[in-house]
Amino acid sequence: MTYKTVTLKRGKEESLERFHPWVFSGAIAAADDTIEEGDLVSVYSHDGKLIGNGHSQIGSIAVRMLTFDDTAIDEAFYRQRLQDAYKMRQALGLQREDNNAYRLVHGEGDFLPGLVVDIYGPTAVMQAHSPGMHFARDIIAQSLTTLPGIRNVYYKSETTLPYKAHLDPMNDYIIGGMETDEALENGLRFHVDWLKGQKTGFFVDQRENRRLLEHYSKGRKVLNMFCYTGGFSVYALRGGAQQVHSVDSSAKAVRLTDDNVALNFDAGDYRHQSFAEDAFKFLDNMEKDAYDLIILDPPAFAKHKSALRNALVGYRRLNAKALEKIAPGSILFTFSCSQAVNKEQFRLAVFSAAAQSRRKVRILHQLTQPADHPINIYHPEGEYLKGLVLYVE
Repeated sequence: MTYKTVTLKRGKEESLERFHPWVFSGAIAAADDTIEEGDLVSVYSHDGKLIGNGHSQIGSIAVRMLTFDDTAIDEAFYRQRLQDAYKMRQALGLQREDNNAYRLVHGEGDFLPGLVVDIYGPTAVMQAHSPGMHFARDIIAQSLTTLPGIRNVYYKSETTLPYKAHLDPMNDYIIGGMETDEALENGLRFHVDWLKGQKTGFFVDQRENRRLLEHYSKGRKVLNMFCYTGGFSVYALRGGAQQVHSVDSSAKAVRLTDDNVALNFDAGDYRHQSFAEDAFKFLDNMEKDAYDLIILDPPAFAKHKSALRNALVGYRRLNAKALEKIAPGSILFTFSCSQAVNKEQFRLAVFSAAAQSRRKVRILHQLTQPADHPINIYHPEGEYLKGLVLYVE
């Protein structure tokens, strides 16, 4: 199969020879004039050696590499990559009687850059982050239904594709339809709103961190900031928390949290209360020592490096306020999902907040994304979730 061609400048093939999956626009010496957004292209070194094939796109990342040889990018290719991804999730033991929610495809981490697929029972929710994956969506959807148990494929890419591509995607079912909006995670039930919710409807990347929180929750007064669908709150309740308060600026998110609490516990569980309120305002107004376990899991403060400085200020301010108010002998779970913020920068922001509070603070755990969000060893940028569990005296 012949694709349009891209030729690199001398020396610019070095990162690709180390299997890094991105070709930056500044590395390109020449390209076919007919290349359009999302086209399949073959990438060559300056001396004419084939490096591999990938998807073209407009922007600083000009090509996302799918292969580092002459393998054809066709239905058989996608089917094999998806089977490989599913096989790894089987090895992780994620598809079982008490768990049917997990990430099947994590972009570069599963050697399918530009593609994310989350599984909720019989439904696969697919997101394209590149035009090439958008154009391949029907082939990918058909391939997904060859995997055990997947009957429905919902395509949700209205907010994830580059706006400069002018693709105007529509969120809709490619295959099947709505069977149930419930998913199981470690024996707990959750409503997942993939139709209108954030991301694919649920943050499966916090699954193992929620389970760790459950371990620490017994007898504690818990505050779950930025609760979204209430994942941490539900785990804290199962863990035996004395009290759980869930806070989110979105009234819709608070309703989802209440629904998920009711799905797992007696209606009106006296231990749980939710608040639709701005996080910083809530922290400012809450009484000191009111909580002895706080979760800070905000949305990304920096989606691009240009916002890095403001993001670090935000993380420092948020953690400083929590450390100021949390009771002695408490535990703080604090996270950043901003890819532009690396773990050293996040840790420094939290360190600065701790120093500002003038309290004794110890790190109990350093957290990251779970194994179904794998990091391609050749693409360290894939490590995006950072977390610390702190003991505060």
